[in-house]
Amino acid sequence: MEKHRCGWCVGDPLYERYHDDEWGVPLYDDNKLFEFLILETFQAGLSWITVLRKRENFRKAFDNFDYKKIANYKQSKIDALLQDAGIIRNKLKVKATVTNAQAFINIQNEFGSFSDYIWGFVNRKPIKNNLKNHKNAPANTALSDMISKDLKKRGFKFVGTTVVYAHMQATGMVNDHEMSCFRYSEV
Repeated sequence: MEKHRCGWCVGDPLYERYHDDEWGVPLYDDNKLFEFLILETFQAGLSWITVLRKRENFRKAFDNFDYKKIANYKQSKIDALLQDAGIIRNKLKVKATVTNAQAFINIQNEFGSFSDYIWGFVNRKPIKNNLKNHKNAPANTALSDMISKDLKKRGFKFVGTTVVYAHMQATGMVNDHEMSCFRYSEV
């Protein structure tokens, strides 16, 4: 019998695999949290599938999302990234990735880990929503507004409330799987 999935991913094997294996699974690993933060940053104004299809290219281009390396990128590396057709070549987003890596490290220094910082907003426990249809999922919430404001205060760029909410969904801080989806109760 075919598993019921959230409607947003049905029909594209890459989307379905991402949905089944990653989306909404609580993530506490700083390396993965940074990866998702950067991917969400690049997704701003675009579709997620666009970013997902370029994910491996992003991994190669950005040193496997090693934020310690990225925080030290020089202008020559930024210029090279802007020539890389395998990624989204947005000058502001590429520069923001370097800035965000630096801010990420600052948060680690202050809180012990980025995970402790970001999960502190939800008391380290995912918020479980009761969506009947993915189309009813909010684009942002009062909580994503608050997190966005705090991240910006700490120097992050391209972390508007919608980007933050998408990050919360992707990293399992909020469970927005449809209640009829097989992953709803699993995550």
